[in-house]
Amino acid sequence: MNAIVLLSFFFAVCGLFSSIHSRNFTSRPAVVNIGAIFSFETTIGRVAKIAIEEAVKDVNANSSILRGSKLVVSMHSSNCSGFTGMVEALRFMETDAVAIIGPQSSVVAHIISQVVNELRVPLLSFAATDPTLDSLQFPFFVRTTRSDLYQMAAIAEIVDYYGWKQVIAIFIDDDNGRNGILALSDKLAERRSKISYKVGIPPDSGVTRGDIMDILVKVALMEPRVVVLHVNPKLGFSIFSVAKYLGMMSNGYVWIATDWLSSYLDSSSPLPSETMNIMQGVLALRQYTPDSDRKRSFSSRWSNLTGGSLGLNSYGLYAYDSVWLVAHAIDAFFEQGGVISFSNDSRLRSEGGDLHLDAMSIFDDGLLLLKNVLRSDLVGLTGPLKFDSDRSLILPAYDVINVIGTGYRQIGYWSNYSGLSTVPPETFYMRPPNRSSANQQLYSVIWPGETVLKPRGWVFPNNGKQLRIGVPIRVSFKEFVTKVQGTDMFKGFCIDVFTAAVSLLPYAVPYQFIPFGNGKENPSYTELVNLITTGFFDAVVGDIAIVTNRTKIVDYTQPFVASGLVVVAPFRKLNSGAWAFLLPFSPLMWIVTACFFIGVGTVVWILEHRINDEFRGPPKRQIITILWFSLSTLFFAHRENTVSTLGRFVLIIWLFVVLIINSSYTASLTSILTVQQLFSPISGIDSLKESDEPIGYQVGSFAEYYLSQELGISKSRLVPLGSPEAYARALELGPKKGGVAAVVDELPYVELFLSTQCTFRIVGQEFTKSGWGFAFPRDSPLAIDMSTAILALSENGDLQRIHDKWLMHSGCSSDSTELESDRLQLKSFSGLFLICGLACFLALFIYFLQIIRQLYSAPTVEAASPLQGSSRSGRLHRLLSLMDEKEDQSRQKNKRRKVERSLSENDGDAKSGSNTKRKGIEMTSGSNINPIS
Repeated sequence: MNAIVLLSFFFAVCGLFSSIHSRNFTSRPAVVNIGAIFSFETTIGRVAKIAIEEAVKDVNANSSILRGSKLVVSMHSSNCSGFTGMVEALRFMETDAVAIIGPQSSVVAHIISQVVNELRVPLLSFAATDPTLDSLQFPFFVRTTRSDLYQMAAIAEIVDYYGWKQVIAIFIDDDNGRNGILALSDKLAERRSKISYKVGIPPDSGVTRGDIMDILVKVALMEPRVVVLHVNPKLGFSIFSVAKYLGMMSNGYVWIATDWLSSYLDSSSPLPSETMNIMQGVLALRQYTPDSDRKRSFSSRWSNLTGGSLGLNSYGLYAYDSVWLVAHAIDAFFEQGGVISFSNDSRLRSEGGDLHLDAMSIFDDGLLLLKNVLRSDLVGLTGPLKFDSDRSLILPAYDVINVIGTGYRQIGYWSNYSGLSTVPPETFYMRPPNRSSANQQLYSVIWPGETVLKPRGWVFPNNGKQLRIGVPIRVSFKEFVTKVQGTDMFKGFCIDVFTAAVSLLPYAVPYQFIPFGNGKENPSYTELVNLITTGFFDAVVGDIAIVTNRTKIVDYTQPFVASGLVVVAPFRKLNSGAWAFLLPFSPLMWIVTACFFIGVGTVVWILEHRINDEFRGPPKRQIITILWFSLSTLFFAHRENTVSTLGRFVLIIWLFVVLIINSSYTASLTSILTVQQLFSPISGIDSLKESDEPIGYQVGSFAEYYLSQELGISKSRLVPLGSPEAYARALELGPKKGGVAAVVDELPYVELFLSTQCTFRIVGQEFTKSGWGFAFPRDSPLAIDMSTAILALSENGDLQRIHDKWLMHSGCSSDSTELESDRLQLKSFSGLFLICGLACFLALFIYFLQIIRQLYSAPTVEAASPLQGSSRSGRLHRLLSLMDEKEDQSRQKNKRRKVERSLSENDGDAKSGSNTKRKGIEMTSGSNINPIS
């Protein structure tokens, strides 16, 4: 019975499975309709039309896909019109099309995407590259080509690779052009570059040659010389023609075209020589498609189809792959039980008229088909057809080409994975990503003007405008920069450095100096630098300190003066007193030296005590010997001879240490007694910070900000001083009489001040490190060239000659004495003391090993006595006795004990007898021992 039930269940399951399989197969319609919308008259459209037709033939000829169904495509031209494209899309809904391929125009794609969203029909575009089409606003739009987001990333990386900072963008003012240039602006900003000027051209065909000439004349008057052209082929060639006429295809210019140019060259080559001549040296991008057998086979087939009259471009390959992508998605759709069915939208009902809105219907399972499209994972003519989480094809890459002669040559590749390279991108896909600048490479380029020298990428605008350079009007330290009375000219050290650097530039720099300040006090340099960010000044020249908060808003040149904050304070002369002989060493040095004298004497005594009679005697005499011996080594006058090897080893090292200490002490004491010493109660910025005395600073200097914000010194302690005379007066008065304890200022000012003020000195060390440079706007190319020129001035000696001209003064006699002669510190001799200490330790260690060895190799006779135990006190007593007794006596006792032990073993039968014999042993005066029998 159970067997019958199981058999019945088996047949039921088989029947259910066969019915499901039969339903999936029979639910496939005989014909599957898809649509295609693009402009047949364009270069891309002509190529795409042939590619789509061939793809449909190949799909229908392949029995492994769409089994039992035939793919039929209906193509309509949109004429690059959004309205026409929308109408054609609505017509497809009357034919029950399950997907639409196209359009090629991003403008049309924006409009049609709204339609397919409502009708739930996937729209696969092989040429619409507008980055904003990837937004969630268009869920049924699927891009089967590369987004302009990646193309603009490639252009930005090329700009960065060649070191350009500003570009000019010319584009068609439609959705595709505007959004593409917006993406370029974002990618350039990531690399600290920017679009300095962008101009949109109307998308209609009414643009004349005169309109283009007006645009390019404006471009020619601007500073950047890198032009990005994001237009269509017709407008692009018109721009190149006018640029050639205006001399803008010559040396110094850089033209970068997006992939419109490469697509046209691939499909229309060879072009007439007149056309090629107007775009020599142009860089362009082309969507990269990896080489494969299928691609080569299709290219050969294409040549046979067209007879060489129309070349195959990358958009044709993507159009071909789009058909296969739809076919595989429909096949998966059928495998999942999907049914092609449409239902009318209740919102679309005709109420009279000829629109027939009720003929349009919604694809019921359109969402399932869309999911299958996005889950696709196959390999086409263009490479892997797989979408990432952003609904973009994986592994975007571009060829970088250079138009030369009658064609072009490839100078490298760009991929989102590895950046710029000279090898195909798939070479890097199996390696970890490496986007370092050292790995970014391109082959050499022949630039406009037939030169291989990289263009600078910018020039000074040829519009008669001069650079407005702000210069501070100083009322003090005028040697650095000052205005010539009655003129608009400036002079000084900083001005001479600037003019000398400008003269080294390979181009002319038109500029004018604009004074800044009221002439009554030094202006605020922070406010002066801030005027660069507002555009009031194009640069700032003067004694401008390079500090952190300013580098965040401007770019500096290479420093032409080393600078930093120092402390200036008054000083007084020190006279040597009765205890001057103690000054060479610090107290700790004295203590450690005394301890080592006593310690070394003690070590030598221990090593010599057993074998040297000069180190033996009563305890009082031995203590005096230790002290006398150790102190007498200071003068190398010790009379005691050292006998042991270890003692001599320690003594040699100690005498070397004493020699160094003695020489250093003598030199330091001589300096103290013969050279005039200077003293200041302020020893540096730390002691100044800990005190509560007033501190002076120069008006307009960044010292005020640093002291108050960085060091936390109260502003109530800071006193502004406007001139060197004010410095001297405030320092002479001192804090008790309304002056200051010290002045904090930059080193160049202080050096100039001290050249005429001989009663003040720099105390402590320079506590900040910076320099002076000329300030320019962020990412200014002139700042880089000026830095190179300043380095050249430094290398050829001109910078030093300018310095000597303005800043060499000798009003004060040269006095190299420092404010307070530093005492000799322990750290200066720590190495010597360490060596000496290790020598003493090693000698004592070896000595005690010898003692312990003797202790255990010569057991005492009394060890067998019941009155003597093996306690620790007994061992310590024997150790001390062994260390104290003279070594010759110790050796004789050891020999006697060995003989006694030998006799004891020979006469072991009678203990009393052996004791008698042991007492009867007589020692001879020599080294021989004769037992008495």
